[in-house]
Amino acid sequence: MIMYSETALCERITSLYPDIGECGSDINVTYNESEKAWVVHLEKGSHSLNHFLEMMDADKCMEGKQCVALGLEIAQLRKNIEGKQF
Repeated sequence: MIMYSETALCERITSLYPDIGECGSDINVTYNESEKAWVVHLEKGSHSLNHFLEMMDADKCMEGKQCVALGLEIAQLRKNIEGKQF
């Protein structure tokens, strides 16, 4: 059972990673019922990324802990944007 909204999770992610953008424009969060996971869609310019955030990881984010897997994806997206991808 989901204990929080898409908006609440998005706001939590932006509080942990404030430089990735704003909810509704740079970041969209939806729940994928078939995968039983949250989908975090990040977009910066021509670069975009969809990350499946498992419920356990989402719960940790909401508890104020780092979203480790998502943080790694955000770091990769930043590298792509900055042209450092090899």
